[in-house]
Amino acid sequence: MDRSDEALEAALRAGEDAALGLLFDRLRERLHRMVHFRLDPRLVGRLDADDVLQEAFLEAGKRLGAFRADDKPFLVWIRLITQQTMIDLHRKHLGAKMRSAGREVLAPASGAISGFFVGTMTSPSGAVMREELRARVEAALASMDEIDREVLLLRHFEELSNKEAAAVLGIQENAASNRYVRALTRLKGHLGDIGLQ
Repeated sequence: MDRSDEALEAALRAGEDAALGLLFDRLRERLHRMVHFRLDPRLVGRLDADDVLQEAFLEAGKRLGAFRADDKPFLVWIRLITQQTMIDLHRKHLGAKMRSAGREVLAPASGAISGFFVGTMTSPSGAVMREELRARVEAALASMDEIDREVLLLRHFEELSNKEAAAVLGIQENAASNRYVRALTRLKGHLGDIGLQ
């Protein structure tokens, strides 16, 4: 019988190390999407999302004691391990200082984000309309606080719940919800009639 994520997380906290692999496999697609979106383009050809996830899994195995001593949900904890792994690999391959590496890994440029928002939109006028829309989205994103952009990333691209996004950002749930609504409203305002789904 398949155990629920909650049951596996409880087992992992209780000392069942094998539950790590099962939980990691269940979250692999979500973690892969996060890494793919946030990985510095300069690392293409040297690393891919699967490389990062393999390293993150090994690192998580070494840090199980820290997980058991913490009250973070497994998704938030493994996501943090994965981000730290990305920063370490970024430094290793590009020689960036810690602060700049962390900023590049954790906060993609607004131009990259806008491409994801408009990338699937098509119309008869195609590329011209898409580029105009992308410029409008990029302007809206650039005018936002970094935390508001991050809330959009977490909710839309990583598909985290409001509670999970709040835990990742270290803010209250209602603050995360307010920031998300405000950021989404601003984006919709810039998109006019086209809007976001």
